[in-house]
Amino acid sequence: MRIVIKIAGALLEKDEDVRGIAVQIAALAEAGHSLLVVHGGGKIFTATLERMGISSRFVSGLRVTDRQTRDVAVMVFAGLLGKRLAAAISAEGCSAAGICAADAQCFTAEPMTRGDETGDLGYVGCLTGVNVAFLESLWQAGIVPVAACLGQGSDGELYNINADHMAAACADFLGAARLIFLTDVAGVLDGAAVLPAVTCDDIEPMIRSRRVTGGMVLKLEACRRALEAGVAEVRIVGGNLPGALLAAANGQASIGSQILQTASAVATAAGRFA
Repeated sequence: MRIVIKIAGALLEKDEDVRGIAVQIAALAEAGHSLLVVHGGGKIFTATLERMGISSRFVSGLRVTDRQTRDVAVMVFAGLLGKRLAAAISAEGCSAAGICAADAQCFTAEPMTRGDETGDLGYVGCLTGVNVAFLESLWQAGIVPVAACLGQGSDGELYNINADHMAAACADFLGAARLIFLTDVAGVLDGAAVLPAVTCDDIEPMIRSRRVTGGMVLKLEACRRALEAGVAEVRIVGGNLPGALLAAANGQASIGSQILQTASAVATAAGRFA
């Protein structure tokens, strides 16, 4: 089974979280699944920019990225974080390779357009393609690709891509059966309670009423995109909960929040796992 796993940057800050996730990724690969791991790293990226005296500005949750900021993104995502995660997976006996768009043009992008303006976010892009053959060659060699959230444009430049959106687009291009978002909360929250299921029709009202805010908005938008593209199962789970990734990959309904197309799909899922 092809599974895309998106790991929130907050889960890469503590060694114990990285090790716990790496153990589960290695187990899934050993079970024969073809995995693509996409990771974020916003907090570590912001902290690195601050140490370098570079300020951050956001528009609709997306970081405005000039050339200097983009260069730091490559350093943090394709360098520090990608290699840290690949090393942790490899340490569990499963070969992993940190990759980015510059490797065999494995991820292509175009500048993101907002309204009638293009390029007002700087080097921020949308994923436009995946070198599937390259990823398949890694899987055939028993290697788990760990992808930085970057894409290469037709101009040869690297573009920063929101990791949630990139994971959803990758799941689409790869024809993945499952897309799992590992985050630093237990799922989609309604107050303190985890919502076991959310439909695409629920998403806009939840955003407008501010029942969900911040990064969860982008995650839910990415989930909707993946479902509309035909990804069969999309789930948001707490990545620091023991065994959460394995449970989600095995389709256990009791973990996190499953994002579904329609209310009828919720009823079907409830009956299947009753």
